[in-house]
Amino acid sequence: MALTPTGRVAGIDCGTNSIRLLIADVDASGRLRDVHREMRIVRLGEGVDATGRFAPAALERTRVALTDYAELMAAQGVSRLRMVATSATRDAANRDEFFAMTAQVLGRVVAGAVAEVITGEQEAQLTFRGAVGELDAAEGPFVVVDLGGGSTEVVLGDPVAGVSAGFSADVGCVRITERCLHSDPPTAPEIAAARAVVRELLAEALAAVPVQHARTWVGVAGTMTTLSALALDLDEYDSAAIHLSRITLSELTALCDRLIAMTRAQRAALGPMHPGRVDVIGGGAIVVQELARFLADRAGIDELVVSEHDILDGIALSITAR
Repeated sequence: MALTPTGRVAGIDCGTNSIRLLIADVDASGRLRDVHREMRIVRLGEGVDATGRFAPAALERTRVALTDYAELMAAQGVSRLRMVATSATRDAANRDEFFAMTAQVLGRVVAGAVAEVITGEQEAQLTFRGAVGELDAAEGPFVVVDLGGGSTEVVLGDPVAGVSAGFSADVGCVRITERCLHSDPPTAPEIAAARAVVRELLAEALAAVPVQHARTWVGVAGTMTTLSALALDLDEYDSAAIHLSRITLSELTALCDRLIAMTRAQRAALGPMHPGRVDVIGGGAIVVQELARFLADRAGIDELVVSEHDILDGIALSITAR
C-alpha cells in the first residue's frame, strides 16, 4: 500500500474517563488503515468537577496506560504522533503535572512530543472529521454528538462544506454521575435533578448549533457504542457490528430507561459493558435521552447512527496536514 510521507502515525485521545490509542497507516487518498486500536478506562477526571485538580491516583493510572501505549508505538514503528487532552485537562488547576508526565513518556517515542489541550472548537472539528468519513454525504447535514466523561460536543456539518457550527457543553457521564447520581440504583429525585442539570447545560449548545437543519444524528464515544451493543443484544462488545449500526429513538429511550434504573451489579452483568463504564453509563443514558427528545422535536430525527470512528480518527488524520 502506498503511504503518504507521514508513514505510520498514532493518535491519542485523553478524555475525562478514558485514554485511547490509534496506530494507523495513511494511504495516498488520505484514508486510515488501522494497525492497532485500544482503549483504557483511567478516569483522569475523577473528582475534578468538585476539586478542580487531578488526583494523584488518577494521574498515575493515566501514566501507566500511556507508558504501555508508548512501548507499543515504539514497537510498531510510529514516526509521528499527536496526543490531545480535552475536558478534564482544560479544567484542572494542576495540569502542568499532567503535561510533564506526558512529555517524559511520549518523548521516548518521538522527541519533543507532548500532549496538547484543544479547545471545544478544535474538538468539534476533529470529531466531525472522524465520525462522518464513511457515511453517505446524501444523508447530511449531520449532527455529530460526542458524549464524553466531562463534556459533550454537538457539531453540525456535511462532508463537503465541513463544520458549520459546534459547541462543547460541560456535561458528560462522569460529571453528571458525580454531581447527581449518588445512590445505587439512583433515586427518582436524583434522576430528576440530573435531567434538570443536563437540560440546563445542553441548552446553550443546542441554541448555538442549529440542529433543526440536520437530517442524520451520529453518536460517537463509549456511552453511544455501549448503547448500540446493548440494543443489538450482543453477548460481548463487537466493534464491527456496532460501527454504523442504527437504533430507533423509541428503542433508544426504552433502553436508557432500563439502564438508568439498574443497580451497578445489574449493569456489570451485561455482556458488552466495560467495567469502567458500569457506574457512569446511567448518567450518560440521561444525556442521550435528553438529546434524543430535543432532536426529535426540532429536527424530526427518529434514529441514531452509531460510529466507532470519532475524534481519535480525526486526530490521526490531522497529522497528515501538519
